[in-house]
Order: sequence, then structure tokens, then C-alpha cells
Amino acid sequence: MDGFDGRVLSLLVVLPFAAAVALILWPGDEIRPMKWFAAGVALATTGLVVWVLLRFDYTDGAQYQFISETGWLDQLGIGYDLGVDGIAVAMLALTGIAFPAAILIGWNVDARSKDYLVLLNLLVGGVYGTFASLDLFFLFFFYEIAVLPMYLLIAYWGSSTSFRDFSRLKEYSAMKLVLFLVAGSVLIWIAIVAMFVESGLNTFSLIELQTVGFDESFQDWTFPLLMIGFGLLGGLWPLHTWSPDGHVSAPTSVSMLHAGVLMKLGAFGIIRVGIQTMPEGAEAWAPLLLGLGAVNVIYGSIAAMAQTDLKYVIGYSSVSHMGYVFLGLATLQTLGVTGAVLQMFSHGVMTALMFTLAGAIYQTSHTRDIGILSGLAKAMPVGAFFFAVAGFASLGLPGFSGFVAELLVFLGLFKTYPWIGALAVVGAGITAVYTLRLMAKVYFGETDPRWRGLPDLQLNEKLVAGTLALTLLVVGLAPFYLIDVIRDGVRHIPAVAG
Repeated sequence: MDGFDGRVLSLLVVLPFAAAVALILWPGDEIRPMKWFAAGVALATTGLVVWVLLRFDYTDGAQYQFISETGWLDQLGIGYDLGVDGIAVAMLALTGIAFPAAILIGWNVDARSKDYLVLLNLLVGGVYGTFASLDLFFLFFFYEIAVLPMYLLIAYWGSSTSFRDFSRLKEYSAMKLVLFLVAGSVLIWIAIVAMFVESGLNTFSLIELQTVGFDESFQDWTFPLLMIGFGLLGGLWPLHTWSPDGHVSAPTSVSMLHAGVLMKLGAFGIIRVGIQTMPEGAEAWAPLLLGLGAVNVIYGSIAAMAQTDLKYVIGYSSVSHMGYVFLGLATLQTLGVTGAVLQMFSHGVMTALMFTLAGAIYQTSHTRDIGILSGLAKAMPVGAFFFAVAGFASLGLPGFSGFVAELLVFLGLFKTYPWIGALAVVGAGITAVYTLRLMAKVYFGETDPRWRGLPDLQLNEKLVAGTLALTLLVVGLAPFYLIDVIRDGVRHIPAVAG
């Protein structure tokens, strides 16, 4: 593409990094202007995403669009190549919603707020770069940039829960997160280098590597490296344990980005690098991914039911909901994979909303202990309404985006693995049980006198919660546009059957 369309993705990726540099140079005592600047940058990136959505050719969603190619190390076939298809466009839309929401929710962070905003911009710049990259080297580079700021964001600005055994839970959680994800990155990098050597093309270009047709034996040992490496960030069982701890310890805005966007990088990597370049490997290892995804769904929902910390409930719920993503991908059917990508979008918005409300409760009550939180609806009616919206989306109530996403996954499963489909429906039933029980206890139980004077959501929290809730409703009631563009992006994947 020529003109602005040919530069829009570069601007989208570069803008958060440029903002991080500007914030580093910003005078440290000008906190309020700094926050307004960060909010303006976040909204500017959302504007660029809107431009991509408006200019995207929805009749040709299977092809990469907005392509820009900039040579870098030609001797090694590395180029700063960007482009998006229907799958990536959905993920850009998710990030465009989550980024300004996280900035607004983090508005009250006053401790070293300059450093906080720098790290948030680095993280989101890495996310945009990963979703838009068409070069494996840069995809991995941006992937690492997105992950590494999490350590500092959790270790310094996070919180430790007083009724847990770990007195320094946030440092423990941050280190655990980094160790797990770096281990996954090692597996990913081994697979990428192996693909570069095996192809014989002297290129890291995803478009070219997807046409190579790697030997079946090569795919058989390379695909599991990608599946496990990227699956780690997606919360794939049994390597998921870093995720709930990270959710609990992170500040609210970081939890929103962690569950809402970062976990989606893992599933996106399995699609873009794994399934699209290793179709025969994907077919060979799909049963394992299916089994692990099923455990994700059942184990995550049962574990969520047993938690006493509100954020741990949401954290294990995320593990369960990501299980539906893995199940959809394992079907290698258009319906199932489309449902998986839509579930990535729906879960990202829904979880961001839940963490917004959990953060509001903790900020006013200074506790997340479900055992003592009760009857908050009288003091926080607006918060109760939005939590009900998030809860209904989580349990898959018709009219919300979660229902449409899970329905497509179920249809794909019953076409390929009916007994796993039945198990997934059982998991959805368990989700309904713990979600309704949580709502009944925290918001609609007998009001504890301690919580009668709690303030309701602040203006920034209402704005963010309203935007996220409206997104869940709009996608749930009119999902066809998003489904069509995702499906067209899925259809060009060789391993996916119609």
C-alpha cells in the first residue's frame, strides 16, 4: 500500500516507543501533564487502530494488508516487515481498547509514575509490534519487549495479599513470571533458528517461510517447541502457575493488560508461527493441545471455585477461558479456530473489566478476601451492574460476546472431537456456578456494616467499565462483522479445514 496506509502500522508500533523515550526525558515533577500526555498517546494509537479497521478490505481478509517492508540486515534476511490479516486486525482492536483503559485506570499511580508510564508504553509497543510483524526476528524481538517490563511493573508497583503465606508475594510472582516466560522464549527461539536454517532461503520472512513446506519430521519436533513456548504465555496447563500469581500481585492496570492482551500473544504465536508454518506438525500434535486445553477448562474453573481472593478467582478463570482458545485451535476447523480468536478478543475485554472492578473494590475496602466482602451492591450499585455484565459474558450468557465465541468453539469441537465438546460444556457449567456464586456473595449478600460507606466507582473507572461493557454487548448482539473478518483470516491457514 502507498501513502498513509503504507505507514500506519509503523506509526502504530513506533508511537508507544517514542512516547516512552519522551517520558524518560520528561521533567520528573510534572506528573499531571505527563499523565495527560500518556493518555493522549494511548488514544492516538486507538485512532490509528480505528483507521486500520475502517480501511481494511473486509472482502479480502485472508490476505495481508497495510504491508510495509523496510530492509535491515539483508545478509541475514531480516527486515522490518509489517502487515495484518483478519486475525491480527481483531487483536489490534483488542489492544486499542485495552491500552487507553489501562492508562486511565492507572491514573492514581503516584509512586514513580513516570517510570510506570514508560514501562506501560514499552509493553504495549511490544504488543502492537508482535501482532503486526511479518518477520520472525522482529516478531520475537517485540514479543520479548512486551513480556520483560512485567517484572518491574509487578515487583515494584504490585501488591502482596496479607492473608497469603508469602509476605513478599509480588517479588515472588514477578520472578516466577519471568523465569517461566524466558524458558518459553528459549524454546521459541530454538524453533525460529531451526526454521531459518531448514528453509535454506536465508530469510526470516513469515510470508516466505509459510510457503516452504517443511519436511514432516522437521515439523514433528519443531511444532511442539512453538506450542509449548507460546503456550506458556497463554497459560497452557500445566505450565500456567505463573499466571494467577502474576494477576494477583500486579497493579490493576497491569492485570488488565496481562490478562487482556499479553496472554493473547501466546495463542496468537501458536497460530501465526506454529499452525501457519507447520500445518503437518499442527495436525500431529493437535490431540495433545486438545487434551491440555480440556484440562485448562476443567481445572481452571474448579480452581477458581476454591479461591478466597477475588483476583485469584479471576486469574484462574482466565486459565479456564484460555482453555477454550486452545480447544478451538486444536480442532483445526474454520469454526473452531474462528471461535478461538473471537474468544481471545472477548476474554480480553471481559477480563479487563473484571480486573477494573476488583481493583475498585480493593482501592476502597483494602481487601480482596471474598470471605469478608458481602453486599457491596448497596454501596457500589454501578460497580455491581458492570460486574454482572462481566460475569454474564464470562459464563456465556446469550447476548454477550462470550456466548458467541464459546458457541463457535463448541461447534468446532462437536464436528471433530464430540466427547471433548461435551467436557467443554461441563466446564462452562462450572464457570456459571462459581461466577454466580461470586456475584451473589460479594455484591448481593447481606451487607456488612463495614462496607456501607464505600464509595462507588470513580469517574475514570466508570468511563473504562462503560466502554468495556458496551464492547461486550455490541460484539455479543452483532458479532457478524468481527466473525467474518476473523474467518476470512483463518481460511488461508493450510492446516485448517472448512
